[in-house]
Parts: sequence; structure tokens; C-alpha cells
Amino acid sequence: MNILTILLAALAAFLVGGLWYGPLFGTAWMRLIGRTEHDEGRGHLYKIYGVAFLFALLQATMLAHLFARIGQPPFHIVMMISTGIALGFVIPAIGTNYLFRREPGKLFFIDAGYWLAFYAAMGLVFAFLG
Repeated sequence: MNILTILLAALAAFLVGGLWYGPLFGTAWMRLIGRTEHDEGRGHLYKIYGVAFLFALLQATMLAHLFARIGQPPFHIVMMISTGIALGFVIPAIGTNYLFRREPGKLFFIDAGYWLAFYAAMGLVFAFLG
């Protein structure tokens, strides 16, 4: 497994979050979860972002391990696997939680779209640098 590729995949996915929950859907997402921009400035942001990056690093490491075990597949297979993890595992898991918490459908689609983009970004890094 290539450590640099893993770091770049985690960084790419982490940056997707900054765009997704920033300029793309940040305002709508904050409204749906009942927060304001003022609330976001409070708390331990370094800890939150640091742990979030560690989670992204763990996810990238697991994808790298998967690709190492099956050999470097072609581009379309890498993308099918990486986005398939989001579509087949992550999104249904959060969807189930949102159903039982009775969260708004709009919030689900924002968060589900994020996870799909997150795994697609990692997949692109592995497809090009794997």
C-alpha cells in the first residue's frame, strides 16, 4: 500500500467535506440541523477536524487495503467499488438512522450526497495514483 496515495485520498475526501458543507450546501445543512454560523465557531474545531481527518485516513487505508488485495483494478472498477461502498453500505446505514430519528429528507440527501462524493474523491485518487 502506498502511504502517499492513502494520505492524498484522505485529503481529497476531507476537502470534499469542506466544499460540501461550506459553499455548496452549508447554509441549508446548518438550517436543517438547527445551527447557525455563530454556533459553528464555538467548540473544539481543531479536535473535530483532526478526528474527522483521522476517520478519512482510516477509510482511505481500508480502500487501499481492498485494492491491494484484489490487485490494481481498471479505472471503472475502482470507481464502481469506491462509490459502491457509499451506495451499498454507508448511505443505507445513515438512511436507516435518519428514518428512525425522523430527520428531514433534505438533510438525508445532503448527507448521502456528501458520502457519495467523499468516496468518489477517494476513488479518483486511487484510480489515478493507485
